[in-house]
Amino acid sequence: MSKTFRVMTVCTGNICRSPMAEIVLREAFAANGLDADVVVDSTGVSGEEQGNPVDRRARSVLSRHGYPAGDSHRARRVTTADVAGHDLVLAMTAHHARALRRLVRADGEGAEIRMFRSFDPEAPVLREGQGEHLLDVEDPWYGGMEDFEVCLREIEAATPGIVEYVRERLAA
Repeated sequence: MSKTFRVMTVCTGNICRSPMAEIVLREAFAANGLDADVVVDSTGVSGEEQGNPVDRRARSVLSRHGYPAGDSHRARRVTTADVAGHDLVLAMTAHHARALRRLVRADGEGAEIRMFRSFDPEAPVLREGQGEHLLDVEDPWYGGMEDFEVCLREIEAATPGIVEYVRERLAA
């Protein structure tokens, strides 16, 4: 495996869901011996949190579950270059996926954009006419600690599928 595979997670402000997913994925790739072949980062579709650290509640939940708290993370807004420079971009919600698809270059070059939970075997299976919103990772921002726990569970449930998908792509 000589090519580095680049994965990016994307939420709204890049202080809760996407950095949580970035950290969980990075740990999972390392646990599966893929950390030398896969780079994971995160962004947000909004610039309102630009430069801010991971939300304190997200940090607390991550730490409580044995993950790094993302001490060096600083929120940033996704760009067209980000989308073009990644192999797989994982949207936390249907809204984020639509925003990302608007950033795809006219020539179609760049990342494959997928819903994060589309890799969760327990997530709803979309049928014709159903919206991607059924695969949204719940936004914990306006809730309490339990909402951050739910968010982490949703991220963890999809992670093995993402790791396997990337492993297959690297082997191809």
